[in-house]
Amino acid sequence: MMIIHSSEFLISNTDPKLCPPDNKPEYAFIGRSNVGKSSLINMLTEQKKLAKVSGQPGKTQTINHFLINKEWYLVDLPGYGYAKTSKKLRESFTGFIREYIVTRKNLIAIFVLLDSRLPPQRIDMDFMESLGNAGIPFVMVFTKIDKMSSSGLNKNILEYKRKMLDSWSDLPHSFLSSATSSFGRDEILTYIDDLNKQMIGKL
Repeated sequence: MMIIHSSEFLISNTDPKLCPPDNKPEYAFIGRSNVGKSSLINMLTEQKKLAKVSGQPGKTQTINHFLINKEWYLVDLPGYGYAKTSKKLRESFTGFIREYIVTRKNLIAIFVLLDSRLPPQRIDMDFMESLGNAGIPFVMVFTKIDKMSSSGLNKNILEYKRKMLDSWSDLPHSFLSSATSSFGRDEILTYIDDLNKQMIGKL
């Protein structure tokens, strides 16, 4: 399993052209506002304050790059779908996030975070469908599983899979996670490590 030796913040911006050089594998984390994205990133890197955690949904409003082990980039993207964010701001998010996703050549996969406490949400389903239509590789990460009973968790995940199979022939890879207990950390980092190894000499 991958061991995190170093995690450092590099740059925060709203212009994909200002992102770091695209010569290292890159993994972006995104999800509906308040899905626990910053907490998950901090759990993965074992840095309590690497990504800013806020009780205020929609707090992350920029593309945030972190360099992990001097070898790969972890990217914290703004959450989507927060109703109290102004329409103009939401549209600008859509613009630069979409530009980043479709133009970033070293983006290996997007980790789409889904709140395991909720049944499938239209905004999440629509976002994943847009990734699929654009040919962008992504995986699903169900967050906050410590706050669910096993029966409730299984019910929601099965419902996600059922709905996705309505339009997908194959389901994307998925993970269960808890920022509180660090459940899923080893599996996610091993997945990234395996992809990194496949990318040696290709970037």
